[in-house]
Amino acid sequence: MAIEKSYKHVDEMRPWSDRTHLLECVAWTPEAPDVMTFTFKPDHPEHWFRYLPGQFVTLELPVGPEPVLRTYTLSSSPSRPYTVAVTVKAQKDSIGTRWMFENLKPGMKIKAIGPLGDFSYVKHPGDKYLFISAGSGITPMMSMTRDMADRQPDSDIAFIHCARSPDDIIFRWELEYKARYLPFFQLGFIVEQLQRSQLWSGLRGFIDKAKIGLLAPDFLDRTVFCCGPEPFMATVRESLAGAGFDMSRYHEETFQPVAPALPVVVADPSGEVKTNTISFTMAGKEAQCEPGFTVLQAARSVGVRIGAACESGLCGTCRVMKISGEVEMAHNGGILDDEIEEGYILACCSRPIGDVEIEA
Repeated sequence: MAIEKSYKHVDEMRPWSDRTHLLECVAWTPEAPDVMTFTFKPDHPEHWFRYLPGQFVTLELPVGPEPVLRTYTLSSSPSRPYTVAVTVKAQKDSIGTRWMFENLKPGMKIKAIGPLGDFSYVKHPGDKYLFISAGSGITPMMSMTRDMADRQPDSDIAFIHCARSPDDIIFRWELEYKARYLPFFQLGFIVEQLQRSQLWSGLRGFIDKAKIGLLAPDFLDRTVFCCGPEPFMATVRESLAGAGFDMSRYHEETFQPVAPALPVVVADPSGEVKTNTISFTMAGKEAQCEPGFTVLQAARSVGVRIGAACESGLCGTCRVMKISGEVEMAHNGGILDDEIEEGYILACCSRPIGDVEIEA
């Protein structure tokens, strides 16, 4: 279909919804060793993408007989709403990401859940920002930087990225372009090692308080976003706190949420523990759920499949409709308030209070 025949303004289109629509791969772009950007469009031509810069999606990848769920931060910007992109790094033991490298090509369609997440300058605004990242943790920073560059090019951003070597710096050329043309964009790279043939005029070693102060002298006045491996983020936290930084303005992205406290199970006067019945209407099955167990655990006990990636109430992949009954849900941001009002719950962190009917 020619683009001039299908052209519509955004206000003539509808937002993409993970409940009814798939993503279609339209491009893949090598970024660095073992790093690839995959770009998607909606499977329906009259939809556009609405999300916050820095949010993530969970992709359902058909790796084998049972698909696997993998969560990736969007590296694209919502200021360009016709496509979305994820930039992923394939480790040696990667299953889902390796499948994407070897199999995901333009024209293929996959299911996605999201977008979700609070790691965004929209949720934590400041007068000026400091983005600190390492490795593939650069992706939410790029989403936010691209969005600010489109919406408000005079935004004050200091951007520090750490990589193993100069060749491993993801989005290096785009960032250097932004540093040249955006009026208040400061850029600094730190690399761990150099090959004998590589020329490098930037900083070497590991991030610390001194290097942060050198690359962003006014960091105490900035709102900080940090993303990378946990040891890296721990070093950044300690460096900022040791310098007297106001940690209420520090935000980090992690897919390791704090686990909720285990419930206390109390028997009735006879010493028996009463079970709750969970009816899975689509599967036509019932499960007896003891107090303290989740809807997801009950579903698995009777062979009802509910997709789940993090199982911590973060990614939103186990979202199901609750038809009747009550549950106690302690999630980590993986579901929106309007979804809860509609009746949706996250099966991985919802514990029944009495009998419950679930659409699954």
